[in-house]
Amino acid sequence: MANEVTKMIMETILALITTAFAFVAGEAWNSAIQAFIESFIGAGDAIPSLFIYAIIVTVIAVIVTVLIARVAGKMGVETE
Repeated sequence: MANEVTKMIMETILALITTAFAFVAGEAWNSAIQAFIESFIGAGDAIPSLFIYAIIVTVIAVIVTVLIARVAGKMGVETE
């Protein structure tokens, strides 16, 4: 019983650490993409650049999600 609890705690800690690093990486990409878009559109046009940014991030998220689901499917992992 104690072994199972220790294993569950370690899995949770690993998941939290992985999620934290993913969040930090996401924030870095967020800043990079915003700066990239501002260099083309300019900082004065805030609303159009935010919409363009949102569209670009959405498209990237959809593509990455589809690719990950395909890889998971090939590995036999079920996705919801």
